[in-house]
Amino acid sequence: MHFKANAGHIGCSLSCIDILIAVLIGRKGEKDTFLLSKGHAASALYASLNHLGEISDEEMETFYKNGTALSAHPAPLKYKGIPFATGSLGHGFPIGAGIALSSMLLNDGGYAYVLMSDGETNEGTTWEAAHFAVKHQLNNLIVIVDNNGLQGFGELNEVMGNTTEVAKWQAIGFETVVADGHNIAEIQSTIDAFKKSANRKPKVLVAKTVKGKGISFMENKLEWHYLPMSDKLHQQALDEITEKYS
Repeated sequence: MHFKANAGHIGCSLSCIDILIAVLIGRKGEKDTFLLSKGHAASALYASLNHLGEISDEEMETFYKNGTALSAHPAPLKYKGIPFATGSLGHGFPIGAGIALSSMLLNDGGYAYVLMSDGETNEGTTWEAAHFAVKHQLNNLIVIVDNNGLQGFGELNEVMGNTTEVAKWQAIGFETVVADGHNIAEIQSTIDAFKKSANRKPKVLVAKTVKGKGISFMENKLEWHYLPMSDKLHQQALDEITEKYS
């Protein structure tokens, strides 16, 4: 997708694709809502919805092209799996908190899942939503932080400090777990435990990930937040994947 479109943002999509597989494909129920707050990882969302049959193979060919519904950041009103426009960071969490409260008031058993970037923990809206979630005891809200340690212009620790620290979430009143963001079974078992928890706390899973996971020249490289692939690098990536998984 990225190579054909000559598009960037592949590093952050590879960072969270395992989380999307674990949650959106493996755990999301009919009454649940999933929000990709880190909308710059749109291709990971589109690939997952394609796997689920919501986006056709033909539509996938339009990724990033003029007139497409599959733009650089997810746009709403076309697919059920994309209920809100996301990508301007800091919005997914507040929306998810509102959805969780709605489900709680309706007593419909629905969960709200929000996948956000670690850079989004710099945003004031994140902490306003966090306090709101604690105040309303939204134990049906599960926030997953894609903690790859790299933001658009530097390392997380260099920009605003480590705003993903578990102690911060715990101090506010969240039930918090740190997990391997590339271990699908571990992510799913954490979600299952969250759902069985008897407390009234909202949940956060800090998922330790690697930007550009799976491609040697992309891993932990800030530039792959933006760069498109050349013919040579695309072929190298395909060769690496073939060697690993064939």
